[in-house]
Amino acid sequence: MENFKSKDNEVKKLSFSKRIKAELLKIGFTDPQKTIKMKPDDKEKSKEELKHFFLAGASVTDPMKEYHLEFLPESEKELERIEEILESFSIHPKRGFRGKNSMVYLKDAEEIADVLKILGAFESLMELENARILKEVSENVNRRVNFEAANINRTVKASVKQQEDILLIKEKIGLERIESGLREVAEQRLRYPDASLEELSRGLATPIGKSGVNHRLRKLARIAKELRDGVESFRD
Repeated sequence: MENFKSKDNEVKKLSFSKRIKAELLKIGFTDPQKTIKMKPDDKEKSKEELKHFFLAGASVTDPMKEYHLEFLPESEKELERIEEILESFSIHPKRGFRGKNSMVYLKDAEEIADVLKILGAFESLMELENARILKEVSENVNRRVNFEAANINRTVKASVKQQEDILLIKEKIGLERIESGLREVAEQRLRYPDASLEELSRGLATPIGKSGVNHRLRKLARIAKELRDGVESFRD
C-alpha cells in the first residue's frame, strides 16, 4: 500500500507533459500487427500515430498557467502528417518555431482537451478540465470583485460630491431657503453619508424611489454650481 502511495506522489511531482506521457505508456499501444492491417484512413491508426508523435516530441504546459500544446516533429514530413491527423479530427493547429525547429501547436483549451481524448489520456484530460473549471471560477470571482469595487468607488465619489454640494448650500444660503423636498434629501445625505439612493429614499417621510432621490440630488448639484458661479436663481 505504501509503495502505491509513493508512486502516486512521484507521478504528481512530474510536469503535466510527463504525467500525460506516463499515462500513455501505462495504457500501451495497439498490437503492431493490427495496426498494419488497418486502412490508411482508419481513425484508430491515426490515433496510434499521434500517440507515437506525442511521446517522441510533444509537450503540454501546466493548464493552471496557460493552455499550450506543441509537437516538435523531426522532419517536415512528420509535421505535415501531424497536421493531417489533427485536421481529420476537426482540430486546427498552427505552425511556429521553437528556436530553429518547426513546430505545430494549439492554444485553444477545447482543442487540447480533444487531443488528450484522442490519445486516450483520460486522467490527464480530467486534470485539464478541473484546471479549466478552477480558472473560470477564479476569473468570474475576480470580475465580480472588480465590478463591486468599481461600483463602491463610484458610489463613494458621488456621495462625497453630494455632501460637498449640500455643505456649500448650507454655508452660503442655509438649507432652510431651499424647497422642503430638496432639504429633506440634503439632510438625509448629510446624516447618512454612506447610504445608497434606495436607503436614502426609505428614510424620507414619503419614499420616492431611487430615481426620485437621484433627481433631487441633481437639483441640489445645480444649486451648488450656481452658487459657485455666483448666480442665485433658486427660489424659496
